[in-house]
Amino acid sequence: MPQITVGTVVKLIILSLIVGLLLNWFNVSPQDLMRDIFGNIDAIMQWSVDAFGSAASYILLGAVIVVPIWAILFALRWLKQSK
Repeated sequence: MPQITVGTVVKLIILSLIVGLLLNWFNVSPQDLMRDIFGNIDAIMQWSVDAFGSAASYILLGAVIVVPIWAILFALRWLKQSK
């Protein structure tokens, strides 16, 4: 797994500053951006349920439990292998 260096952090800060300035120039606030992102996620979820019927809702419901458990087990395996 790649290491996070000070140079990477500095690049991310500079890039974030530039993107933040551009978004401010377009009058986009962080609240507007988050509302739009989560609104789009909600629209995608609703579209998937409409398109695929109840199977999509069952998959999403199960994924709420399955995916975090998988992520924890994956992280534990990765930590065990990195020793």
